[in-house]
Amino acid sequence: MLLEVENLHVYYGAIHALQGISFHLEQGEIVTLIGANGAGKSTTLNTISGLLRPREGSIRFKGQEITKMRAHDIVHLGIVQVPEGRKIFAPLTVAENLDMGAYTRTNPAEIARSRERVFASFPRLKERLNQLGGTLSGGEQQMLAMGRGLMSRPTLLLLDEPSMGLAPILVEEIFSIIQEINSQGTSILLVEQNANMALSIAHRGYVLETGRIVLEGTAQELRDNPQVKKAYLGET
Repeated sequence: MLLEVENLHVYYGAIHALQGISFHLEQGEIVTLIGANGAGKSTTLNTISGLLRPREGSIRFKGQEITKMRAHDIVHLGIVQVPEGRKIFAPLTVAENLDMGAYTRTNPAEIARSRERVFASFPRLKERLNQLGGTLSGGEQQMLAMGRGLMSRPTLLLLDEPSMGLAPILVEEIFSIIQEINSQGTSILLVEQNANMALSIAHRGYVLETGRIVLEGTAQELRDNPQVKKAYLGET
């Protein structure tokens, strides 16, 4: 088991944001969390990556308890989050943004190889290497955010709303690249409002509603579920 989340309770002040959720992710999987805004999806990712502290519950990565570890130590273990809204460093160039993603690494030759792997997935970034991050289009910024995340060679990539604000043609491109990254051995936990796209590439999924997991199954099982069809896929 690569990631095990058990009985996770997270609060924002008096608001009980996650109410005892449990789920797991195997090595090599794409697992998606779907649900409406405010369901607790981003809170789940932020808690796994150490940005939030749970009040109860445990998170294990490769069998190691990481619940109380600091965020930068979790990155060293191999978990990297690509945040909602991209959060690139706008005043830095594309090259400098990518270098920031490699801050945990020390071997220049390996960093250079990682950069070439990023360019293989995102050739547009190579064309824009000396351009400031803030001047890129929304789609290019999403590519940069993902490329920056890959520079640390994560075992598990946490993707938070990668399609947000993108044109449909770019959404398809981003999701195709997510599949490619997964095929190269990186496991992915995907939070995504576009449930149709998420379930089209995921192996399994969980549906969150107001801080609780209400459904789980293979991606196909969830796509066929009448409740999911009506609430998240726009079908009746």
